[in-house]
Amino acid sequence: MKSLRVLIGCETSGMVRRAFRDRGHDAWSCDLLPADDASNRHMQCDIRDVLDMGWDLMAVMHPPCTRLCNSGVRWLSKPPKGRSLADMWAELDEGAALFSACWNAPVPRVAVENPVMHRHAKERIENYQSAAQHVQPWWFGEKAFKATGLYLRGLPPLSPTDKLTPPEKGTEEHKKWSAIHRASPGPERWKLRSKTFPGIAAAMADQWGGWATKQEAAA
Repeated sequence: MKSLRVLIGCETSGMVRRAFRDRGHDAWSCDLLPADDASNRHMQCDIRDVLDMGWDLMAVMHPPCTRLCNSGVRWLSKPPKGRSLADMWAELDEGAALFSACWNAPVPRVAVENPVMHRHAKERIENYQSAAQHVQPWWFGEKAFKATGLYLRGLPPLSPTDKLTPPEKGTEEHKKWSAIHRASPGPERWKLRSKTFPGIAAAMADQWGGWATKQEAAA
C-alpha cells in the first residue's frame, strides 16, 4: 500500500493523526497549541505556514469557528459584555480567512470540519461550497450527539460504520449522549466540544485513506 502524506490540521488530541499512522501513512498534526500526547509528529504553528509542504490529503478538524457558525450570529449585531461590534466582525473576518486558506490549499484532497455557517461567513469564504454532509458520532459506534459538517474536496462522504439507535428524548440516557451540548461554561469546554471520537477517526483513516491510496496507485 502506498503511504500518503497526511496533515491533520487544528488538532491537539492526536486522535486522527494516530488513526492514519496506524494504517501506515506519514501523518502529522498541526495546531497553535502543543499536542496532548507530546508527539514528535506534531507541528506547533499556524496551519497556513505548512499548507504547501506536499501533502496528499489534509483534514482540518476544528478550525476556530465561533464567529462562522449559525449559533453565534447574534453576536454580530449585539456583542457580549466587554466586547465591541468591531471585535466581532474582525474575528469573523479572521475565521473566514483561515477557513478559506485551508479550503483553497494546494492539496488535492481536503476535508474541513465546521458547524452550519451563517450567510456572512459564506460571503467571506473564497470558492465557498456547502458542506458535503453532516455526520453524528452515533453513526460510528459512539454514544454521543454532535452534528458535524464536513466540507469535502476530492474526497467522498463518510459512510456509517456502526450505526446505533439513539435513546428517546427526555431519558437519562439521552442526557448522557448530549454531554457535549450540556457542557458547563469553563476553560475546558472548548476541548470537549472539539472532541473527535475514535470511531469517526477510524472511518476517516479507513475510508479517506483507502480512497486516496487507490487514486495514487492509479495515477
